[in-house]
Amino acid sequence: MTERFDCFYCRDNLHGKKYVQKDEKHVCTKCFDKICANTCVECRRPIGADAKELTHKNRYWHEDCFRCAKCYAPLASEPFNARDDGKIMCGKCGSREDGNRCQGCYKVVLPGSQNVEYKKKVWHEDCFKCFECKLPIRAQSFLNKGDDIYCAPCHDKKFSKKCFHCKQPITTGGISYQDQPWHSECFVCRTCRKTLAGARFTAHENDIFCVDCYKTDVAKKCHGCKNPITGFGHGTNVVNYEGFSWHEYCFNCKKCCLSMANKRFVLNGEHIYCADCAKKL
Repeated sequence: MTERFDCFYCRDNLHGKKYVQKDEKHVCTKCFDKICANTCVECRRPIGADAKELTHKNRYWHEDCFRCAKCYAPLASEPFNARDDGKIMCGKCGSREDGNRCQGCYKVVLPGSQNVEYKKKVWHEDCFKCFECKLPIRAQSFLNKGDDIYCAPCHDKKFSKKCFHCKQPITTGGISYQDQPWHSECFVCRTCRKTLAGARFTAHENDIFCVDCYKTDVAKKCHGCKNPITGFGHGTNVVNYEGFSWHEYCFNCKKCCLSMANKRFVLNGEHIYCADCAKKL
């Protein structure tokens, strides 16, 4: 016959059943939960045989109940502070409560030690680091974004507008053209490299030119007066016909000088004529 293997308390046979060994006694899970289980400090309920139990200084918690008393963050796998009043807190909340703990490592900042105070908070000097590059700030200038601290170079790289031309951060000044930011020193004529901030300019095929270079290098020449058609000043309208271009005020009959804009005309060689003058040729 098989030797009996019973629960210490209810004497129920444990063969093939789940049980717990408590103080060298074999106990069924039902009796364990009722008689042997520790009580959770937080919820005041028994920590059953199937639950994960955490213990600290002879106190017990369900794993899900072991949370920061301030922000309720789970602490089962995180560093924590056990305070004299019995509260369990995460390092960050504990440092806020104590007021003399480093905001970086959450350890006590000893009197006389090298430290940084900012917005009523304190850090060890080596813990006051840039959020981006993780290097200590020390004597560098810095800026904050929310609760995070950045050295000036990392802040500029991460948050400053980027110049449309050179793609580098714009830290001071700058101009805007077609809803794009530019360094003033990058906003220059495509040909002569003269700065165009505050000056007259025009754009052609995604490049920008000063007025003089546009006239010389880019603008079409009027077939009548042979001067560049810039679109600036008097006579901005242009007439185009069979590969030739004219200022509107130059588009006149060669013989009688009548304006041919929006009228019927005849092209004879390189010259244009009104219908009447063309008949007389």
